[in-house]
Amino acid sequence: MPELTQPLNEPLLTQLTDDAIQLLIQLIQTPSFSRQEDQTAAHLVRFLTFHGARPERNAHNVWAVSRHYDPARPTVLLNSHHDTVQPGPSWTADPFGAVLAGDRLTGLGSNDAGAAAVSLLATFLYFEQHPPAFNLTCAITAEEEISGPDGIRRLLPLLPEIVLGLVGEPTQMDLAVAEKGLVVLDCTAHGRTGHAARDEGENALYKALNDIQRLREFQFERVSELLGPVKLTVTQIQAGSQHNVVPDRCTFVADVRTNELYTNQEVVELVRGLLDSEVVPRSTHLNSSRIAPEHPLVQRARALGRRPFGSVTLSDQSMMPFPTVKIGPGDSARSHTPDEYILLSEIRAGVRGYVELLNGFEPTGF
Repeated sequence: MPELTQPLNEPLLTQLTDDAIQLLIQLIQTPSFSRQEDQTAAHLVRFLTFHGARPERNAHNVWAVSRHYDPARPTVLLNSHHDTVQPGPSWTADPFGAVLAGDRLTGLGSNDAGAAAVSLLATFLYFEQHPPAFNLTCAITAEEEISGPDGIRRLLPLLPEIVLGLVGEPTQMDLAVAEKGLVVLDCTAHGRTGHAARDEGENALYKALNDIQRLREFQFERVSELLGPVKLTVTQIQAGSQHNVVPDRCTFVADVRTNELYTNQEVVELVRGLLDSEVVPRSTHLNSSRIAPEHPLVQRARALGRRPFGSVTLSDQSMMPFPTVKIGPGDSARSHTPDEYILLSEIRAGVRGYVELLNGFEPTGF
């Protein structure tokens, strides 16, 4: 195991973890659907202020820069999100009940990504009392679940220059060193109307089906060692106004999960060249990411026994123009599921894991 700069302050670590768990209970009890995170943002501001930090808020994003900030040193970002998806009808527990039974805390957002958010806050506060050899900024942001414009994208220009980001998502504290991106394509096939009883018109639906078959058969050449191939799935199709009219327009949607060997714009151009249909991306900013395996943080994580892997799920990493890793307590398989939960033992291990990762970390090689 790598040597620590200094032994861990166990009483402080325990107290901050206990406080983080109480904050998580508050967050669960307060609805915070994407674009409706006002009240949980207020909880975050109060928590940081109570612990002597100097929080700032923009929209529903809350962040704090270490009081030990030195512009001559590199800055590391700790980031997670406090918005949640809507609870589905299959919940048997109260999504906002924050029910604690033994080690298990059940509630909406407990696993994704409340546990990571409060663990990163505890980590930030720990290093406020034991400053590392680099600057720390902690940001708990909004609209992650919808990749909205008023989340991390809105906040990044307000932060100091960042050289490395730790993104808190449920990974069982293993290290996601690569993440698939996303581009959604709205495709439109055009034809000409006619009466279905006669041999007339040009059927846009048939044109769309031909294009969809091309997509089913197409394979992207570049396959990532960590993320595998680009995955393209047609997920929606719509055409026609009534049964006896040949449709002159058919729309379909393709969900494309990109690897780091393609930019999203490259994928758009490849698909455009393949199809007769019009192809319009909803956005191209949710790119795949990958950090170099020789990066000092990756090397330190491996030395601590953290397994590196490639993640197929999207996070705010996709909008960060600097090296990032994704790591946090909890299990991605529980995210967006009925009766979502986190174990308190996972939070305790998460705070300790983050602190061990950064305690003694050398900023050289950034």
